[in-house]
Amino acid sequence: MSGTDHGKDEGWQGPVPTFILVRPQMGENIGAAARAMWNFGLDRMRIVAPRDGWPNPKAVAMASGAGRVLDHVQVSDTTAGALEDLNFVFATTARNRDLTKTVMTPERAMEHARAMISKGQKVGVMFGAERAGLENEDIVQANVLISVPVNPAFASLNLAQCVLLTAYEWRRQVGDVVPEIIDRGLTRYAEKIEVTKLTERLEERLDQIGFFWPEQKRGSMVENIRNMMSRLPLSDSDIRTLHGIFKALAERDPKDYKNGR
Repeated sequence: MSGTDHGKDEGWQGPVPTFILVRPQMGENIGAAARAMWNFGLDRMRIVAPRDGWPNPKAVAMASGAGRVLDHVQVSDTTAGALEDLNFVFATTARNRDLTKTVMTPERAMEHARAMISKGQKVGVMFGAERAGLENEDIVQANVLISVPVNPAFASLNLAQCVLLTAYEWRRQVGDVVPEIIDRGLTRYAEKIEVTKLTERLEERLDQIGFFWPEQKRGSMVENIRNMMSRLPLSDSDIRTLHGIFKALAERDPKDYKNGR
């Protein structure tokens, strides 16, 4: 399909989700993803550690008319850096994971995203590298997974295809009525950097009392804690309360725990 009329841009502006490409390998795929995004009115792209560096002329050539998406790309060295100002993050995956998270179809995820964005929340969607998708270290930083119901015998989607499908589902949500979601009375969802700082403080305190034992299980225990914290619908008020709780607990001598007091 083809056809472009720059005079018909009305109704396509407004807040949109941010799409984050994590460690993409080929400039052509970045450009194709940009084109897929702009097809549906999305122009916020972030890139984490692109293999071939940035800027990339192959991406510009492949974008073909969607250069405005690439003009404003934000590049980060780490996934955490790309997510730190977002309130809620989806992660796309075609594989079964051993991490406990809510899994949504693209349609339901973008319905949820639109409802949150309409309330002023900043929402992101992560897409993994062409070779193997997102790693667990990326997945644990997301709140919810997006899984596409594809052929299990051939479940791999091209990066741009996955971006296109998600962008299409976003655009399908256009309408005057905001989809209904459960109102938890949040002032706002906590930003990812706030959750990260809280988690780091918790891990530090648990280290002090010898929680991570035996040592060879420390890595998986830390990963499970980070995964649990990221999927909680924490508000900025929750973050302040939990910091207060951790502070109160820190005032007790670690020996008290060992003595059962």
